[in-house]
Amino acid sequence: MNEAPIILFDGVCNLCNGAVQFVLKHDRKKQFVFASLQSEAGQKLLDQYHLPAANYTSFVLLLDGKAYTRSTAALKVARNLNGLYKLGYVFMLVPKFIRDGVYNWISNNRYKWFGKRDACMIPTPQLKERFLDQ
Repeated sequence: MNEAPIILFDGVCNLCNGAVQFVLKHDRKKQFVFASLQSEAGQKLLDQYHLPAANYTSFVLLLDGKAYTRSTAALKVARNLNGLYKLGYVFMLVPKFIRDGVYNWISNNRYKWFGKRDACMIPTPQLKERFLDQ
């Protein structure tokens, strides 16, 4: 049996928190669980998958024992959401260096464009079970 897919995200980034809210809304199967990159759980998982612990610029998906980052992670999440969002997976046909180039451009400007929180988001009591670091 496979473990639940885990999404690691920058907990102080407004864009990243918005993405988590989006996934929570469109993940009707409630398959994804979450941890901020800054949390103890997130740091342990980064270490376990040999990913940089101090680099919060990447969205990370841990799925079936593999770590996916940047655009590949985002598109694999989209493929598992309900509705037409699955169609976003077609962008996997775009070469990774182009997809990640766009991803990196947005990532490098996300605080300027979308803002930053002083602390990681705190999930509501109804959502706590979906977060590893609570």
